Amino acid sequence: MKNQPLGGNEMPRFAGPGTMMRLPAAASAAGLDACFIGVPLDIGTSNRSGTRFGPKQIRAESVLLRPYNMWTRAAPFDSLQVADIGDVPINTFDLKDSVRRIEAFYDDVLQHDVRPLTLGGDHTLTLPILRSMAKKHGPLALVHVDAHADINPHMFGEDIAHGTPFRRAFEEGLLAPEHVFQIGLRGTGYTAEDFDWARERGFTVVQAEELWHRSASPLMAKIRESLGDRPVYLSFDIDSLDPAYAPGTGTPEIGGLTTIQALEIIRGCHGLSLVGADLVEVSPPYDPQGNTALLAANLLFEMLCVLPGVTYRV
Repeated sequence: MKNQPLGGNEMPRFAGPGTMMRLPAAASAAGLDACFIGVPLDIGTSNRSGTRFGPKQIRAESVLLRPYNMWTRAAPFDSLQVADIGDVPINTFDLKDSVRRIEAFYDDVLQHDVRPLTLGGDHTLTLPILRSMAKKHGPLALVHVDAHADINPHMFGEDIAHGTPFRRAFEEGLLAPEHVFQIGLRGTGYTAEDFDWARERGFTVVQAEELWHRSASPLMAKIRESLGDRPVYLSFDIDSLDPAYAPGTGTPEIGGLTTIQALEIIRGCHGLSLVGADLVEVSPPYDPQGNTALLAANLLFEMLCVLPGVTYRV
């Protein structure tokens, strides 16, 4: 028997374990096909903090999720062994040490044939995960959904923060730049060329305005065709969505994606060789109704549904 989420008819949804989807907790990734991991980090943020509480709140809102996707017919728990393996024990006083700890944690996880789905936490965490992923898979293709490019050369003189991970990842050779897609970028910048650094290095940049009033499905079809069977990592910043849908985040930008486009993007990853994914920048102190964390929980479930090996009920 594969692990199953605890159902609402077995235990009231306001009770039971505090794991993602009330799945069994596991001490390690051994024997798992996919796992949920929390990274309660916010010392890499530059504006509003609070993402350290993101993993706990996403898990809390995930009690509303059920095990079958009623549109795509994905049945992830029929075919994958999934568990919640808890949180990375970050150093809340030292960002550089936290980055080292995250990388070491994922090094251990990736000794197993498992695909991790990460609950953030600020976007700094993606750099150490990519470092660990690249050791196993080589330079990665990337689908990066975000309001911001996160390619700053530095922030307040620091090389590592939540606005720098993809510049560092490029410089360290962790990414295959011609197979990097940044979707949803928008807002104001410090220079008129802020997004051009990525374009000049071979990234494909799709600004949010290019998707206004449009489906994201045709874009994802092109991305699937381009990426083929290359190892792909999906990094999804919740601020890619318009703050009307996701107000609980540190750096909101108007004119963002809709929840429908978010679903189209993630469901459009079906067929890619996804090796892992993250959902970052949920800040519960700015999410008084829990809507942002609820949205994040649903998007993480959708990520689980598009992992290789998931069966479909037809």
